[in-house]
Amino acid sequence: MSSRSIPDEGGRPARSGGPHPGVLALVSLGIFLASLITSAILTGGQTFVSPFAQAEQVAAFFQQNVAATRVGGMLQFGSAVPLGIYAATVYARQLRLGVRVPGPAISFFGGVSAAIFLMFSGSLTWLLSRPEITTDVTLTHALAFLAFITGGVGFVVGTGLLMAGIAVPALILGFMPRWLAWTGLVIAALSELSFLSMVIEPLQFLLPLGRFGGLLWLVAAGFLLPRNRAAANQEPRAHASGASQMHRASRTAP
Repeated sequence: MSSRSIPDEGGRPARSGGPHPGVLALVSLGIFLASLITSAILTGGQTFVSPFAQAEQVAAFFQQNVAATRVGGMLQFGSAVPLGIYAATVYARQLRLGVRVPGPAISFFGGVSAAIFLMFSGSLTWLLSRPEITTDVTLTHALAFLAFITGGVGFVVGTGLLMAGIAVPALILGFMPRWLAWTGLVIAALSELSFLSMVIEPLQFLLPLGRFGGLLWLVAAGFLLPRNRAAANQEPRAHASGASQMHRASRTAP
């Protein structure tokens, strides 16, 4: 019997189905990194302007870097698609693993929210590449703040919920190494606290931590999360068999 097909309660084969979540997370991370690298190349190595800079400086940056802003917004929008599929795939897999606590629903809500916020931020960034928009300094500044809050706080808080909804059941049921589950919980907690940066600006360091740390954790979790109950039980059985063999060997040793 392959790992992709096990009998369900009615004796019929139950297929795991769906794309591999680890690959989806890698694709999302790769597209997002491509947006950063492409923007850096097209701007000649300039860092993306902060919305907390002067309004005239913000408007000037977008007026002078139309291609970088447009391509960056497009790729940011595109990176949200595999993330949303990841959330749906992991939700279905957790249900197939027999998780009957709020965790799967929380992770699904968080993943979909993060994807939608990222799409919205990418769309706003694309708008900032339009010359007819950036001629209005006040409007440009407002859109820059909105792109920051949706792609920053909104995305990171949603990603934190996605991670927490995966890490808690995985920790309790042993679906992944305990250190990885605890790492996910720590990053998820810091990601949730990032909303405080809306009024406490020094806490903005939590945003890149939650963004990059969260995506890297989702990659690892996507590859390690078992496909089904049979696969989840294989490792504990292997550990038990190994312990039994060691115990027998110790009893027969001279």
